[in-house]
Amino acid sequence: MAAALSLLPRAAAVRLVAPRGLASASRLLCAAAAGEPSNSPAAPWRLVLYTKPGCCLCDGLKEKLHAATLLAGTPYSLASLELQERDITTNSEWEQLYQYEIPVLAKVLPDGTEEILPRLSPRLSVELIQKKVSSVFDQ
Repeated sequence: MAAALSLLPRAAAVRLVAPRGLASASRLLCAAAAGEPSNSPAAPWRLVLYTKPGCCLCDGLKEKLHAATLLAGTPYSLASLELQERDITTNSEWEQLYQYEIPVLAKVLPDGTEEILPRLSPRLSVELIQKKVSSVFDQ
């Protein structure tokens, strides 16, 4: 177990990526944790969060995902998580698909397609959210 933990990256970062054409809104949310950077960076885990302004459930999930990336000392590291936030009010297709479902979390597959994930309860602890998100990428 200790050997497995030593292989985990020591940096934790979530990158919010703006919808295409709004590059200035893209920002890095978390600073790297103390320690040496890994010599072999892993491919980032990519998630898309469909949301809209004023959605308190969306804001709560964003906060918990952010906190989960900062949580150290667990075997479910989210150090390479890249989170793209999409405002459904900017795209009629997204709005039609997700207007009654947000927040919607989707895993971006290697071919660029998206797989919608089961809804995460806002009552879940940060530790459990970290474990559930990590398990999605272990499949």
